[in-house]
Amino acid sequence: MSNHTTEPHRISPLRAAFSNPLGLIASVILALVLLAGLAAPALAPYDPAKVMIFKVNALPDAEYLLGGDGSGRDNLSRLLYGARNTFIGAAISVVVAAMIGVTAGLFAGYYGRSFDTITSWVADGLMALPAIIVLLAFFQALGSSIYLSMAVFGILLSPGFFRLTRSLVRSVRNELYIDAARVSGLGDLRIILRHILLAVRAPVVIQVSIVAGISIVVQAGLEFLGLGDASVPTWGGMLQDAFDNLYTAQQNVYWPGLAISITVASLVLLANSVRDAMQGGMRPRLSAPIQAQSNPVNGSIDPQAILQLRDLVVAYPDRQGWRNVVKGVSLTVKRGEVFGLVGESGSGKTQTAFAVLGLLSAGGRILSGSIRFDGIELAGGDDTQFKALRGRRIAYVPQEPMSNLDPSFKIGDQLTEPMQAVLGLSRAQAKARALELLGRVGLRDPERVFKAYPHQISGGMAQRVLIAGAVSCNPDLLIADEPTTALDVTVQAEVLDLLRDLQAEFGMSIIIVTHNFGVVADMCDTVAVMREGTIVEVAGTRDLFTRPTHEYTRMLLDCVLDDPPVRRYSGVAEASR
Repeated sequence: MSNHTTEPHRISPLRAAFSNPLGLIASVILALVLLAGLAAPALAPYDPAKVMIFKVNALPDAEYLLGGDGSGRDNLSRLLYGARNTFIGAAISVVVAAMIGVTAGLFAGYYGRSFDTITSWVADGLMALPAIIVLLAFFQALGSSIYLSMAVFGILLSPGFFRLTRSLVRSVRNELYIDAARVSGLGDLRIILRHILLAVRAPVVIQVSIVAGISIVVQAGLEFLGLGDASVPTWGGMLQDAFDNLYTAQQNVYWPGLAISITVASLVLLANSVRDAMQGGMRPRLSAPIQAQSNPVNGSIDPQAILQLRDLVVAYPDRQGWRNVVKGVSLTVKRGEVFGLVGESGSGKTQTAFAVLGLLSAGGRILSGSIRFDGIELAGGDDTQFKALRGRRIAYVPQEPMSNLDPSFKIGDQLTEPMQAVLGLSRAQAKARALELLGRVGLRDPERVFKAYPHQISGGMAQRVLIAGAVSCNPDLLIADEPTTALDVTVQAEVLDLLRDLQAEFGMSIIIVTHNFGVVADMCDTVAVMREGTIVEVAGTRDLFTRPTHEYTRMLLDCVLDDPPVRRYSGVAEASR
Protein backbone atom coordinates (compact mmCIF):
# COMPACT_ATOMS: atom_id res chain seq x y z
CA MET A 1 0.00 0.00 0.00
CA SER A 2 1.31 3.40 -0.88
CA ASN A 3 1.09 6.10 1.78
CA HIS A 4 1.87 8.91 -0.58
CA THR A 5 -0.60 11.78 -0.75
CA THR A 6 -0.63 14.91 -2.81
CA GLU A 7 -0.39 18.23 -1.05
CA PRO A 8 -3.93 19.08 0.00
CA HIS A 9 -5.47 21.92 -1.94
CA ARG A 10 -9.11 22.90 -2.13
CA ILE A 11 -10.47 25.96 -3.87
CA SER A 12 -12.97 27.84 -1.75
CA PRO A 13 -16.55 27.98 -3.09
CA LEU A 14 -16.39 31.76 -3.53
CA ARG A 15 -13.12 31.54 -5.41
CA ALA A 16 -14.52 28.79 -7.60
CA ALA A 17 -17.64 30.89 -8.21
CA PHE A 18 -15.50 33.85 -9.26
CA SER A 19 -13.82 31.64 -11.86
CA ASN A 20 -17.25 31.32 -13.48
CA PRO A 21 -17.72 34.30 -15.84
CA LEU A 22 -21.36 34.82 -14.83
CA GLY A 23 -20.47 34.55 -11.16
CA LEU A 24 -17.62 37.01 -11.58
CA ILE A 25 -19.78 39.55 -13.43
CA ALA A 26 -22.56 39.23 -10.86
CA SER A 27 -20.05 39.64 -8.01
CA VAL A 28 -18.58 42.78 -9.55
CA ILE A 29 -22.03 44.31 -10.07
CA LEU A 30 -23.17 43.52 -6.53
CA ALA A 31 -19.92 44.81 -5.09
CA LEU A 32 -20.25 48.07 -7.00
CA VAL A 33 -23.88 48.55 -5.92
CA LEU A 34 -23.07 47.75 -2.30
CA LEU A 35 -20.01 50.02 -2.24
CA ALA A 36 -22.01 52.79 -3.88
CA GLY A 37 -24.62 52.52 -1.14
CA LEU A 38 -22.03 52.44 1.66
CA ALA A 39 -20.14 55.38 0.18
CA ALA A 40 -23.29 57.38 -0.64
CA PRO A 41 -22.38 60.34 1.64
CA ALA A 42 -19.09 60.73 -0.21
CA LEU A 43 -20.34 59.99 -3.73
CA ALA A 44 -23.70 61.73 -3.78
CA PRO A 45 -23.37 65.27 -5.20
CA TYR A 46 -26.32 66.56 -3.16
CA ASP A 47 -28.27 65.83 -0.02
CA PRO A 48 -31.01 63.40 -1.14
CA ALA A 49 -33.64 65.59 0.55
CA LYS A 50 -32.43 68.83 -1.03
CA VAL A 51 -35.10 70.44 -3.24
CA MET A 52 -34.36 72.73 -6.20
CA ILE A 53 -37.65 74.14 -7.45
CA PHE A 54 -36.32 74.74 -10.96
CA LYS A 55 -35.22 71.09 -11.28
CA VAL A 56 -38.65 69.46 -10.93
CA ASN A 57 -38.73 66.55 -13.40
CA ALA A 58 -35.64 68.02 -15.05
CA LEU A 59 -33.80 66.15 -17.77
CA PRO A 60 -30.22 65.01 -17.10
CA ASP A 61 -27.76 67.91 -17.24
CA ALA A 62 -24.43 69.00 -15.76
CA GLU A 63 -25.93 69.55 -12.29
CA TYR A 64 -28.34 66.64 -12.07
CA LEU A 65 -26.60 63.86 -13.99
CA LEU A 66 -29.70 61.64 -13.90
CA GLY A 67 -32.20 64.48 -13.85
CA GLY A 68 -34.56 65.61 -11.11
CA ASP A 69 -37.61 63.92 -9.57
CA GLY A 70 -41.12 65.28 -9.10
CA SER A 71 -40.03 67.37 -6.11
CA GLY A 72 -36.83 68.73 -7.65
CA ARG A 73 -34.45 66.34 -5.85
CA ASP A 74 -31.36 64.84 -7.49
CA ASN A 75 -32.10 61.34 -8.83
CA LEU A 76 -28.46 60.24 -8.62
CA SER A 77 -28.13 61.19 -4.96
CA ARG A 78 -31.39 59.46 -4.09
CA LEU A 79 -30.38 56.38 -6.08
CA LEU A 80 -27.11 56.09 -4.10
CA TYR A 81 -28.76 56.57 -0.72
CA GLY A 82 -31.61 54.33 -1.83
CA ALA A 83 -29.17 51.46 -2.42
CA ARG A 84 -28.10 51.62 1.22
CA ASN A 85 -31.62 51.69 2.62
CA THR A 86 -32.90 49.03 0.22
CA PHE A 87 -30.06 46.63 1.12
CA ILE A 88 -30.64 47.18 4.84
CA GLY A 89 -34.32 46.31 4.49
CA ALA A 90 -33.56 43.20 2.42
CA ALA A 91 -30.84 42.12 4.85
CA ILE A 92 -33.27 42.37 7.78
CA SER A 93 -35.79 40.07 6.12
CA VAL A 94 -33.12 37.57 5.02
CA VAL A 95 -31.46 37.40 8.45
CA VAL A 96 -34.79 36.98 10.27
CA ALA A 97 -36.02 34.33 7.82
CA ALA A 98 -32.75 32.39 7.85
CA MET A 99 -32.27 32.49 11.61
CA ILE A 100 -35.77 31.19 12.29
CA GLY A 101 -36.13 28.81 9.35
CA VAL A 102 -32.64 27.28 9.26
CA THR A 103 -32.43 26.83 13.03
CA ALA A 104 -35.85 25.20 13.26
CA GLY A 105 -35.17 23.10 10.16
CA LEU A 106 -31.86 21.79 11.51
CA PHE A 107 -33.36 20.58 14.78
CA ALA A 108 -36.63 19.35 13.28
CA GLY A 109 -34.83 17.38 10.58
CA TYR A 110 -32.27 15.94 12.98
CA TYR A 111 -34.52 14.98 15.88
CA GLY A 112 -37.87 14.53 14.12
CA ARG A 113 -40.77 13.26 16.23
CA SER A 114 -42.92 15.76 18.15
CA PHE A 115 -40.63 18.75 17.54
CA ASP A 116 -40.75 18.11 13.82
CA THR A 117 -44.54 17.80 13.91
CA ILE A 118 -45.08 21.02 15.87
CA THR A 119 -42.65 23.13 13.82
CA SER A 120 -44.14 21.79 10.59
CA TRP A 121 -47.61 22.86 11.73
CA VAL A 122 -46.34 26.34 12.56
CA ALA A 123 -44.57 26.60 9.19
CA ASP A 124 -47.69 25.49 7.34
CA GLY A 125 -49.72 28.09 9.23
CA LEU A 126 -47.30 30.88 8.32
CA MET A 127 -47.28 29.83 4.68
CA ALA A 128 -51.07 30.00 4.62
CA LEU A 129 -51.04 33.68 5.61
CA PRO A 130 -51.33 36.21 2.74
CA ALA A 131 -48.09 38.14 3.10
CA ILE A 132 -49.20 41.42 1.57
CA ILE A 133 -52.37 41.61 3.67
CA VAL A 134 -50.38 40.84 6.84
CA LEU A 135 -47.85 43.56 5.98
CA LEU A 136 -50.62 46.05 5.30
CA ALA A 137 -52.18 45.23 8.67
CA PHE A 138 -48.87 45.68 10.47
CA PHE A 139 -48.29 48.94 8.65
CA GLN A 140 -51.60 50.23 9.93
CA ALA A 141 -50.88 49.03 13.47
CA LEU A 142 -47.17 49.85 13.85
CA GLY A 143 -46.57 52.81 11.60
CA SER A 144 -44.48 53.56 8.53
CA SER A 145 -41.21 51.84 9.49
CA ILE A 146 -40.20 49.83 6.44
CA TYR A 147 -37.53 48.05 8.49
CA LEU A 148 -40.12 46.70 10.93
CA SER A 149 -42.25 45.62 7.99
CA MET A 150 -39.28 43.74 6.50
CA ALA A 151 -38.68 41.98 9.84
CA VAL A 152 -42.30 40.80 9.77
CA PHE A 153 -41.83 39.77 6.16
CA GLY A 154 -38.77 37.75 7.22
CA ILE A 155 -40.95 35.79 9.65
CA LEU A 156 -43.41 35.07 6.84
CA LEU A 157 -40.54 33.89 4.62
CA SER A 158 -38.98 31.61 7.26
CA PRO A 159 -41.08 28.51 6.31
CA GLY A 160 -39.22 28.40 2.99
CA PHE A 161 -35.91 28.08 4.82
CA PHE A 162 -37.46 25.65 7.31
CA ARG A 163 -38.84 23.24 4.71
CA LEU A 164 -35.65 23.31 2.63
CA THR A 165 -33.34 22.81 5.60
CA ARG A 166 -35.52 20.13 7.20
CA SER A 167 -35.63 18.15 3.95
CA LEU A 168 -31.87 18.44 3.47
CA VAL A 169 -31.10 17.42 7.04
CA ARG A 170 -33.36 14.39 6.79
CA SER A 171 -31.43 13.29 3.71
CA VAL A 172 -27.96 13.62 5.27
CA ARG A 173 -28.52 12.86 8.96
CA ASN A 174 -28.14 9.15 8.15
CA GLU A 175 -24.82 9.46 6.36
CA LEU A 176 -22.13 7.10 7.57
CA TYR A 177 -19.87 9.98 8.56
CA ILE A 178 -22.66 11.34 10.78
CA ASP A 179 -22.89 7.93 12.46
CA ALA A 180 -19.10 7.98 12.77
CA ALA A 181 -19.30 11.36 14.51
CA ARG A 182 -21.86 9.95 16.97
CA VAL A 183 -19.71 6.90 17.63
CA SER A 184 -16.67 9.10 18.25
CA GLY A 185 -18.50 10.72 21.15
CA LEU A 186 -19.54 14.07 19.65
CA GLY A 187 -22.72 15.66 21.00
CA ASP A 188 -25.79 16.37 18.89
CA LEU A 189 -25.31 20.15 18.86
CA ARG A 190 -21.73 19.83 17.67
CA ILE A 191 -22.74 17.38 14.94
CA ILE A 192 -25.56 19.66 13.79
CA LEU A 193 -23.43 22.81 13.65
CA ARG A 194 -20.20 21.36 12.25
CA HIS A 195 -21.21 18.45 10.06
CA ILE A 196 -24.86 18.69 9.08
CA LEU A 197 -25.01 22.47 8.62
CA LEU A 198 -21.98 22.43 6.34
CA ALA A 199 -23.42 19.53 4.36
CA VAL A 200 -26.67 21.40 3.62
CA ARG A 201 -25.22 24.87 3.14
CA ALA A 202 -25.18 24.86 -0.68
CA PRO A 203 -28.97 24.82 -1.24
CA VAL A 204 -29.40 27.27 1.64
CA VAL A 205 -27.12 29.71 -0.22
CA ILE A 206 -29.36 29.68 -3.27
CA GLN A 207 -32.37 30.14 -0.98
CA VAL A 208 -30.70 33.21 0.54
CA SER A 209 -30.32 34.74 -2.91
CA ILE A 210 -33.95 34.02 -3.77
CA VAL A 211 -35.20 35.52 -0.50
CA ALA A 212 -32.92 38.55 -0.90
CA GLY A 213 -34.28 39.19 -4.39
CA ILE A 214 -37.88 38.71 -3.24
CA SER A 215 -37.27 41.05 -0.31
CA ILE A 216 -35.93 43.80 -2.55
CA VAL A 217 -38.91 43.47 -4.89
CA VAL A 218 -41.49 43.32 -2.06
CA GLN A 219 -39.88 46.23 -0.24
CA ALA A 220 -40.00 48.28 -3.43
CA GLY A 221 -43.62 47.22 -3.92
CA LEU A 222 -44.62 48.30 -0.41
CA GLU A 223 -42.93 51.66 -0.87
CA PHE A 224 -44.52 52.00 -4.29
CA LEU A 225 -47.88 51.63 -2.54
CA GLY A 226 -46.90 54.42 -0.19
CA LEU A 227 -46.21 52.21 2.86
CA GLY A 228 -42.82 53.68 3.59
CA ASP A 229 -41.32 56.79 5.08
CA ALA A 230 -41.28 59.45 2.34
CA SER A 231 -38.29 61.17 4.00
CA VAL A 232 -36.11 58.04 3.59
CA PRO A 233 -34.77 57.62 0.03
CA THR A 234 -35.34 54.11 -1.35
CA TRP A 235 -35.63 52.59 -4.79
CA GLY A 236 -39.30 51.80 -4.20
CA GLY A 237 -39.97 55.40 -3.19
CA MET A 238 -38.25 56.59 -6.34
CA LEU A 239 -40.49 54.28 -8.39
CA GLN A 240 -43.57 55.73 -6.72
CA ASP A 241 -42.50 59.28 -7.53
CA ALA A 242 -41.59 58.29 -11.11
CA PHE A 243 -45.02 56.74 -11.76
CA ASP A 244 -46.75 59.79 -10.31
CA ASN A 245 -44.95 61.82 -12.99
CA LEU A 246 -44.81 59.15 -15.68
CA TYR A 247 -46.27 61.34 -18.45
CA THR A 248 -44.05 64.29 -17.57
CA ALA A 249 -40.66 62.63 -17.00
CA GLN A 250 -40.66 59.09 -18.32
CA GLN A 251 -36.89 58.75 -17.89
CA ASN A 252 -37.16 58.79 -14.09
CA VAL A 253 -38.65 55.31 -14.00
CA TYR A 254 -35.57 53.82 -15.62
CA TRP A 255 -33.08 54.47 -12.80
CA PRO A 256 -34.75 52.66 -9.89
CA GLY A 257 -36.19 50.03 -12.24
CA LEU A 258 -32.76 49.18 -13.66
CA ALA A 259 -31.19 49.23 -10.18
CA ILE A 260 -33.75 46.73 -8.84
CA SER A 261 -33.60 44.48 -11.93
CA ILE A 262 -29.82 44.35 -12.16
CA THR A 263 -29.36 43.78 -8.42
CA VAL A 264 -31.90 40.94 -8.21
CA ALA A 265 -30.52 39.26 -11.35
CA SER A 266 -26.96 39.52 -10.00
CA LEU A 267 -28.00 37.96 -6.70
CA VAL A 268 -29.50 34.97 -8.49
CA LEU A 269 -26.51 34.51 -10.81
CA LEU A 270 -23.97 34.74 -7.98
CA ALA A 271 -25.90 32.32 -5.78
CA ASN A 272 -26.15 29.80 -8.61
CA SER A 273 -22.41 30.04 -9.18
CA VAL A 274 -21.66 29.56 -5.49
CA ARG A 275 -24.12 26.67 -5.33
CA ASP A 276 -22.45 24.95 -8.30
CA ALA A 277 -19.03 25.39 -6.70
CA MET A 278 -20.26 23.93 -3.40
CA GLN A 279 -21.98 20.91 -4.92
CA GLY A 280 -20.26 17.56 -4.65
CA GLY A 281 -19.57 15.08 -1.88
CA MET A 282 -23.25 14.29 -1.27
CA ARG A 283 -23.60 10.59 -0.50
CA PRO A 284 -26.41 8.11 -0.80
CA ARG A 285 -28.99 7.97 1.93
CA LEU A 286 -28.88 5.27 4.57
CA SER A 287 -31.19 4.45 7.41
CA ALA A 288 -31.48 6.92 10.27
CA PRO A 289 -30.45 5.86 13.78
CA ILE A 290 -33.00 6.24 16.54
CA GLN A 291 -33.10 5.24 20.16
CA ALA A 292 -34.32 1.74 20.82
CA GLN A 293 -36.67 0.52 23.53
CA SER A 294 -36.33 -2.69 25.49
CA ASN A 295 -37.16 -4.71 28.55
CA PRO A 296 -33.91 -5.65 30.28
CA VAL A 297 -33.46 -9.26 31.34
CA ASN A 298 -31.95 -9.94 34.73
CA GLY A 299 -29.03 -12.32 34.91
CA SER A 300 -25.69 -12.91 36.53
CA ILE A 301 -22.82 -10.58 35.72
CA ASP A 302 -19.57 -12.22 34.66
CA PRO A 303 -16.72 -10.17 36.23
CA GLN A 304 -14.43 -11.23 33.37
CA ALA A 305 -16.88 -9.99 30.72
CA ILE A 306 -16.72 -6.56 29.15
CA LEU A 307 -19.94 -7.19 27.19
CA GLN A 308 -22.85 -9.55 27.78
CA LEU A 309 -25.89 -9.96 25.56
CA ARG A 310 -28.79 -12.00 26.89
CA ASP A 311 -31.79 -13.01 24.75
CA LEU A 312 -31.46 -9.86 22.64
CA VAL A 313 -34.33 -9.31 20.21
CA VAL A 314 -34.14 -6.49 17.65
CA ALA A 315 -37.08 -5.79 15.35
CA TYR A 316 -38.30 -3.38 12.67
CA PRO A 317 -41.90 -2.44 11.87
CA ASP A 318 -43.62 -3.85 8.81
CA ARG A 319 -47.20 -4.23 7.63
CA GLN A 320 -47.81 -7.21 9.89
CA GLY A 321 -46.40 -5.53 13.03
CA TRP A 322 -42.77 -6.24 13.92
CA ARG A 323 -40.21 -8.23 11.96
CA ASN A 324 -37.44 -9.67 14.13
CA VAL A 325 -33.95 -9.38 12.64
CA VAL A 326 -32.07 -10.43 15.78
CA LYS A 327 -33.81 -13.29 17.57
CA GLY A 328 -32.74 -14.01 21.14
CA VAL A 329 -28.98 -13.54 20.74
CA SER A 330 -26.82 -14.32 23.78
CA LEU A 331 -23.05 -13.95 23.84
CA THR A 332 -20.23 -12.92 26.17
CA VAL A 333 -17.10 -10.98 25.21
CA LYS A 334 -14.35 -11.19 27.81
CA ARG A 335 -11.82 -8.49 28.63
CA GLY A 336 -8.90 -8.50 26.22
CA GLU A 337 -10.60 -11.02 23.94
CA VAL A 338 -10.97 -10.86 20.17
CA PHE A 339 -14.48 -12.10 19.46
CA GLY A 340 -15.63 -12.98 15.95
CA LEU A 341 -19.23 -12.60 14.84
CA VAL A 342 -19.50 -14.49 11.56
CA GLY A 343 -22.28 -15.35 9.16
CA GLU A 344 -23.59 -14.70 5.69
CA SER A 345 -25.04 -11.35 4.64
CA GLY A 346 -28.39 -10.66 6.31
CA SER A 347 -27.73 -12.95 9.24
CA GLY A 348 -28.07 -10.10 11.78
CA LYS A 349 -24.40 -9.50 12.60
CA THR A 350 -24.37 -5.76 11.96
CA GLN A 351 -27.75 -5.24 13.62
CA THR A 352 -26.41 -6.89 16.75
CA ALA A 353 -23.39 -4.60 16.69
CA PHE A 354 -25.54 -1.51 16.10
CA ALA A 355 -27.76 -2.49 19.04
CA VAL A 356 -24.65 -2.43 21.25
CA LEU A 357 -23.73 0.98 19.86
CA GLY A 358 -27.25 2.39 20.16
CA LEU A 359 -27.32 3.16 16.45
CA LEU A 360 -30.19 1.06 15.16
CA SER A 361 -31.66 2.20 11.88
CA ALA A 362 -34.94 4.12 11.56
CA GLY A 363 -37.77 2.25 13.25
CA GLY A 364 -35.49 -0.29 14.90
CA ARG A 365 -36.28 -1.31 18.48
CA ILE A 366 -34.92 -3.67 21.07
CA LEU A 367 -38.09 -5.56 21.90
CA SER A 368 -36.55 -7.59 24.70
CA GLY A 369 -33.27 -8.75 26.11
CA SER A 370 -30.28 -7.31 27.88
CA ILE A 371 -27.11 -5.49 26.82
CA ARG A 372 -24.61 -5.16 29.68
CA PHE A 373 -21.38 -3.32 29.09
CA ASP A 374 -18.97 -3.64 32.02
CA GLY A 375 -21.97 -4.25 34.27
CA ILE A 376 -23.95 -1.27 32.92
CA GLU A 377 -27.37 -2.15 31.51
CA LEU A 378 -27.89 -0.35 28.19
CA ALA A 379 -31.05 -1.97 26.84
CA GLY A 380 -34.11 0.04 27.78
CA GLY A 381 -32.14 3.17 28.61
CA ASP A 382 -32.18 6.44 26.73
CA ASP A 383 -29.58 7.68 24.28
CA THR A 384 -27.72 9.48 27.07
CA GLN A 385 -26.26 6.18 28.25
CA PHE A 386 -24.97 5.31 24.80
CA LYS A 387 -23.56 8.81 24.30
CA ALA A 388 -21.62 8.50 27.55
CA LEU A 389 -19.90 5.36 26.20
CA ARG A 390 -19.58 5.90 22.44
CA GLY A 391 -16.17 7.23 21.55
CA ARG A 392 -15.02 6.95 25.14
CA ARG A 393 -15.27 3.29 26.07
CA ILE A 394 -16.86 1.77 22.97
CA ALA A 395 -15.35 2.57 19.57
CA TYR A 396 -16.37 1.56 16.08
CA VAL A 397 -14.53 0.88 12.82
CA PRO A 398 -16.92 0.77 9.82
CA GLN A 399 -16.69 -1.29 6.66
CA GLU A 400 -16.80 1.65 4.23
CA PRO A 401 -13.93 3.94 5.22
CA MET A 402 -14.42 6.62 2.57
CA SER A 403 -18.13 7.03 3.38
CA ASN A 404 -17.38 7.53 7.07
CA LEU A 405 -15.13 10.54 6.60
CA ASP A 406 -16.82 13.92 6.22
CA PRO A 407 -15.76 15.32 2.81
CA SER A 408 -16.08 18.89 4.12
CA PHE A 409 -13.24 18.61 6.65
CA LYS A 410 -9.58 17.70 6.57
CA ILE A 411 -8.45 14.43 8.16
CA GLY A 412 -6.77 16.28 11.02
CA ASP A 413 -9.94 18.16 11.96
CA GLN A 414 -11.92 14.91 12.09
CA LEU A 415 -9.33 13.24 14.30
CA THR A 416 -8.78 16.09 16.74
CA GLU A 417 -12.43 17.07 17.22
CA PRO A 418 -13.43 13.90 19.16
CA MET A 419 -10.31 14.08 21.32
CA GLN A 420 -11.09 17.69 22.23
CA ALA A 421 -14.73 16.88 22.97
CA VAL A 422 -14.24 13.54 24.75
CA LEU A 423 -10.82 13.81 26.39
CA GLY A 424 -10.85 17.57 26.93
CA LEU A 425 -7.50 18.03 25.17
CA SER A 426 -6.41 21.37 23.80
CA ARG A 427 -6.14 21.75 20.04
CA ALA A 428 -2.35 21.48 20.18
CA GLN A 429 -2.48 18.37 22.39
CA ALA A 430 -5.09 16.75 20.16
CA LYS A 431 -2.99 17.45 17.06
CA ALA A 432 0.11 15.96 18.66
CA ARG A 433 -1.80 12.81 19.63
CA ALA A 434 -3.42 12.57 16.18
CA LEU A 435 -0.03 12.75 14.46
CA GLU A 436 1.32 10.13 16.85
CA LEU A 437 -1.60 7.80 16.12
CA LEU A 438 -1.34 8.32 12.36
CA GLY A 439 2.26 7.22 12.58
CA ARG A 440 1.31 4.36 14.88
CA VAL A 441 -1.19 2.95 12.36
CA GLY A 442 1.51 2.77 9.70
CA LEU A 443 1.11 5.97 7.69
CA ARG A 444 4.57 7.02 6.65
CA ASP A 445 3.86 10.75 6.37
CA PRO A 446 1.38 11.61 9.16
CA GLU A 447 1.70 15.37 8.62
CA ARG A 448 0.60 15.16 4.99
CA VAL A 449 -2.33 12.86 5.81
CA PHE A 450 -3.33 15.15 8.70
CA LYS A 451 -3.65 18.07 6.25
CA ALA A 452 -5.39 16.06 3.51
CA TYR A 453 -9.08 15.88 2.63
CA PRO A 454 -10.68 12.40 2.41
CA HIS A 455 -10.71 12.40 -1.39
CA GLN A 456 -6.92 12.79 -1.38
CA ILE A 457 -6.16 9.48 0.32
CA SER A 458 -6.68 5.84 -0.67
CA GLY A 459 -9.18 3.43 0.84
CA GLY A 460 -6.49 1.63 2.80
CA MET A 461 -5.21 4.89 4.23
CA ALA A 462 -8.77 5.94 5.09
CA GLN A 463 -9.27 2.68 7.00
CA ARG A 464 -6.08 3.32 8.96
CA VAL A 465 -7.28 6.85 9.71
CA LEU A 466 -10.57 5.47 11.08
CA ILE A 467 -8.71 2.93 13.20
CA ALA A 468 -6.53 5.72 14.57
CA GLY A 469 -9.65 7.72 15.40
CA ALA A 470 -11.31 4.69 17.02
CA VAL A 471 -8.42 4.05 19.44
CA SER A 472 -7.66 7.73 20.06
CA CYS A 473 -9.76 7.85 23.24
CA ASN A 474 -8.45 4.52 24.64
CA PRO A 475 -11.66 2.46 24.36
CA ASP A 476 -12.29 -0.75 26.28
CA LEU A 477 -14.21 -2.31 23.39
CA LEU A 478 -13.64 -1.87 19.66
CA ILE A 479 -16.33 -3.07 17.24
CA ALA A 480 -14.90 -3.59 13.74
CA ASP A 481 -17.62 -4.13 11.14
CA GLU A 482 -16.13 -5.87 8.08
CA PRO A 483 -12.92 -3.83 8.48
CA THR A 484 -11.24 -5.34 5.41
CA THR A 485 -14.13 -5.81 2.97
CA ALA A 486 -13.36 -2.88 0.66
CA LEU A 487 -9.58 -3.45 0.64
CA ASP A 488 -7.30 -5.55 -1.54
CA VAL A 489 -5.66 -8.68 -0.13
CA THR A 490 -2.33 -7.06 0.75
CA VAL A 491 -3.93 -4.14 2.53
CA GLN A 492 -6.32 -6.54 4.33
CA ALA A 493 -3.36 -8.37 5.84
CA GLU A 494 -1.76 -5.09 6.91
CA VAL A 495 -4.98 -3.89 8.57
CA LEU A 496 -5.41 -7.18 10.43
CA ASP A 497 -1.82 -7.01 11.67
CA LEU A 498 -2.45 -3.44 12.80
CA LEU A 499 -5.61 -4.40 14.70
CA ARG A 500 -3.79 -7.29 16.36
CA ASP A 501 -0.91 -5.04 17.44
CA LEU A 502 -3.25 -2.31 18.75
CA GLN A 503 -5.31 -4.87 20.68
CA ALA A 504 -2.18 -6.10 22.41
CA GLU A 505 -0.91 -2.57 23.03
CA PHE A 506 -4.14 -1.11 24.46
CA GLY A 507 -5.47 -4.31 26.04
CA MET A 508 -8.91 -3.70 24.59
CA SER A 509 -11.52 -6.24 23.58
CA ILE A 510 -12.44 -6.44 19.89
CA ILE A 511 -15.59 -7.67 18.19
CA ILE A 512 -14.95 -8.40 14.52
CA VAL A 513 -18.12 -8.60 12.44
CA THR A 514 -17.27 -10.48 9.26
CA HIS A 515 -18.22 -13.17 6.79
CA ASN A 516 -14.55 -13.91 6.04
CA PHE A 517 -13.33 -17.08 7.76
CA GLY A 518 -9.75 -16.14 6.96
CA VAL A 519 -10.12 -13.03 9.15
CA VAL A 520 -11.70 -15.18 11.86
CA ALA A 521 -8.87 -17.71 11.80
CA ASP A 522 -6.21 -15.02 11.84
CA MET A 523 -7.62 -12.76 14.55
CA CYS A 524 -10.23 -14.29 16.82
CA ASP A 525 -10.06 -16.15 20.11
CA THR A 526 -13.77 -17.01 20.18
CA VAL A 527 -16.28 -17.18 17.34
CA ALA A 528 -20.07 -16.99 17.23
CA VAL A 529 -21.81 -18.14 14.04
CA MET A 530 -25.07 -16.35 13.19
CA ARG A 531 -27.85 -17.50 10.91
CA GLU A 532 -31.13 -15.65 10.26
CA GLY A 533 -30.82 -13.58 13.41
CA THR A 534 -29.83 -16.38 15.79
CA ILE A 535 -26.52 -17.73 17.05
CA VAL A 536 -26.20 -21.37 16.08
CA GLU A 537 -22.75 -22.08 17.49
CA VAL A 538 -20.17 -20.48 19.79
CA ALA A 539 -16.73 -22.02 20.10
CA GLY A 540 -13.05 -21.32 20.34
CA THR A 541 -11.51 -20.62 16.97
CA ARG A 542 -9.50 -23.85 16.77
CA ASP A 543 -12.46 -25.93 17.85
CA LEU A 544 -14.72 -24.22 15.32
CA PHE A 545 -12.42 -25.05 12.43
CA THR A 546 -11.43 -28.54 13.52
CA ARG A 547 -14.66 -29.76 15.16
CA PRO A 548 -17.69 -27.70 13.99
CA THR A 549 -20.84 -29.05 15.63
CA HIS A 550 -23.64 -27.30 13.76
CA GLU A 551 -24.62 -28.24 10.24
CA TYR A 552 -24.78 -24.57 9.15
CA THR A 553 -21.21 -23.98 10.37
CA ARG A 554 -19.99 -27.01 8.45
CA MET A 555 -21.82 -25.77 5.37
CA LEU A 556 -20.12 -22.34 5.57
CA LEU A 557 -16.72 -23.95 6.02
CA ASP A 558 -17.32 -26.28 3.09
CA CYS A 559 -18.07 -23.24 0.92
CA VAL A 560 -14.64 -21.72 1.51
CA LEU A 561 -12.35 -24.65 2.39
CA ASP A 562 -11.29 -27.77 0.57
CA ASP A 563 -9.11 -29.33 3.28
CA PRO A 564 -10.38 -32.06 5.57
CA PRO A 565 -11.83 -30.69 8.82
CA VAL A 566 -8.86 -31.67 10.94
CA ARG A 567 -6.47 -29.53 8.82
CA ARG A 568 -8.77 -26.57 8.18
CA TYR A 569 -7.78 -24.29 11.01
CA SER A 570 -4.04 -24.21 10.32
CA GLY A 571 -4.66 -23.95 6.60
CA VAL A 572 -6.96 -20.93 6.87
CA ALA A 573 -4.78 -19.15 9.37
CA GLU A 574 -1.73 -19.67 7.22
CA ALA A 575 -3.54 -18.50 4.07
CA SER A 576 -4.85 -15.37 5.74
CA ARG A 577 -1.37 -14.37 6.79
